[in-house]
Amino acid sequence: MVEILTMATVIAPITGGVLQVVKKATKINKRYVPLLAVVLGVILGAAAYFLEAEIGLRIWAGGISGLAATGLFELGKNAKEELK
Repeated sequence: MVEILTMATVIAPITGGVLQVVKKATKINKRYVPLLAVVLGVILGAAAYFLEAEIGLRIWAGGISGLAATGLFELGKNAKEELK
């Protein structure tokens, strides 16, 4: 379990960055952003051969990183709105 969370920590910033690029490049409906984040995370996790782990573990880590990327963005957005 610790290995999956460590991999998710490595993949999450990449997932967040790719998610922001996709959001800026397309007119995606906001309600589909979390789903897109999880899908991107799974794809990036599966492609992360540098992590030297089984494909199943990398896919789980990618999914968790997608959820984390969405949560971190929403947390930052909500904090920014509260400061106004």
